[in-house]
Amino acid sequence: MENMLGLLRIHIQRGVNLAIRDMRSSDPYLIVRMGKQKLKTRVVKKSVNPEWNEQLTLSIADPSLPILVSVYDKDTFSFDDKMGDAEFEFGPFIKALKMGFHVLSSTYGM
Repeated sequence: MENMLGLLRIHIQRGVNLAIRDMRSSDPYLIVRMGKQKLKTRVVKKSVNPEWNEQLTLSIADPSLPILVSVYDKDTFSFDDKMGDAEFEFGPFIKALKMGFHVLSSTYGM
């Protein structure tokens, strides 16, 4: 991948008290998006407290792109139900990291 800054590993641990989207439970999974990249966890059947404990890795080329996390309920005979989402700006982390290295290098003569 050209102009790649690095890799970002995201640990998807668990969901807590998710919404019920089927009769008595849900079959949740997560989708993580950044630009054209799209990663997905496995589906946890019949759980509103799923434990994924999965690691997903994104390639960072443009830190100005947000990271989008969406939770869905898997359905067999219809479209999957969206249960919720969140958006994270990654750029500030890169800036803080660069500032930290700059401070370290000037403080310790690196």
